[in-house]
Amino acid sequence: MAYTYDRVLKDVAIDDAELLVRDALAEKGFGVLTEIDVQATMQKKLGVEMPPYRILGACNPGMAHKSIEIEPRVGAMLPCNVILRQVDGGTEISAIDPVASMQAVENVDLNAVAGQVRDLLRAAVDAV
Repeated sequence: MAYTYDRVLKDVAIDDAELLVRDALAEKGFGVLTEIDVQATMQKKLGVEMPPYRILGACNPGMAHKSIEIEPRVGAMLPCNVILRQVDGGTEISAIDPVASMQAVENVDLNAVAGQVRDLLRAAVDAV
């Protein structure tokens, strides 16, 4: 099972792609709680160069609340990460598949919510 849903935006710079992704996430009820500039962190901590790579920690509050009510420790697996990385010819967007990541939790009700979140994340990526 694939653990991400991916799309490449041809000829789109990462800064422009990030704005589009943030807007698409917001349209689907997600906010960005965390953001990590992996490229800058690797340069600072390890002195290594790498292409632009960012992680946005997206959260749909309603879905997060449902998930925590069903399985209180599921917060260890939140938020849903969306990656933007520079690739040849554009920017790749990868969103986590919550169904794949929730396989470790044996809870049918939680899996149903994860399916709804997956659908929302895919719709956001497709909207970019």
